[in-house]
Amino acid sequence: MSRFRLIKATLGPLLRVLLRPQVEGAERIPGSGPVILAGNHLTFIDSMVLPLVTHRQVFFIGKDEYVKGKSLKGRAMAWFFSGVGMIPVDRDGGRGGVAALMTGRRVLEEGQVFGIYPEGTRSPDGRLYRGRTGIARLALMTGAPVVPFAMIGTDAIQPGGNGIPRPAPGKRIAVRFGEPLDFSRYDGMDRDRYVLRAVTDEVMSEVMRLSGQEYVDIYATKAKAA
Repeated sequence: MSRFRLIKATLGPLLRVLLRPQVEGAERIPGSGPVILAGNHLTFIDSMVLPLVTHRQVFFIGKDEYVKGKSLKGRAMAWFFSGVGMIPVDRDGGRGGVAALMTGRRVLEEGQVFGIYPEGTRSPDGRLYRGRTGIARLALMTGAPVVPFAMIGTDAIQPGGNGIPRPAPGKRIAVRFGEPLDFSRYDGMDRDRYVLRAVTDEVMSEVMRLSGQEYVDIYATKAKAA
C-alpha cells in the first residue's frame, strides 16, 4: 500500500468524524489524465482536507519548511505532506515562481492531478482575491482541463491558519467542485498576457460562484502588506 493510500485509509475516516466535511461534485474530477484543481485558500488545513476528499492523488506545491522540521511535530508534518503529494519548493527565492510553474507542468505532463491556489496565498480576511496568471499558463501549456473548487468554512475551525483545528457544533466545512473548464480555444497563446488574464479571471469567477465569497480585484499579498 502506498503512503497516500495508507494516509487516506487511516486519516480519511478520522477527518470525516471530526470535521464532517460535505463534499459536492467530486465526481466531476476526470478519472484519468492531467487535471488542474484550482480553488480558494482560507487556512492552513485546506491542503490537508483537499487530498483526502478526492478519489485521485493530488500533487501540489508547498513551502519546503513543511518538510524540514526536526522535532516530532516537524517529522510528522513532513511524513503527512510528502505522503499526500506535496512537492516542496523554495517559493521565497527569486526563481520560486518559475520552479513552481515547471513543477506543475511536469506533474501534468505525467498525467497526474495538480492542485493550485491561484490567489497565491491564504486570504487575509475570508474574501476572494485576484488570481495570478500561473494557473492560466499551466492550463494552456499542458492542455489540462481546470476543475474549480471551493473550500467553505475551514477558516471557522482554524482561524488565522494557526493552531489546532477546533471543530464545534454548527461549524461544518464543505468542499465544492465545479464542472471542468476547457481552454483549448486558446491553444498556442500561453504568452499572450490578455489571454492569460482572461483565463485566470474565468477560473476565479467559477471559484467565486462555488464559494459565495466577496471578490476583491487586488492581489492578496498587496492586501496583507497594506
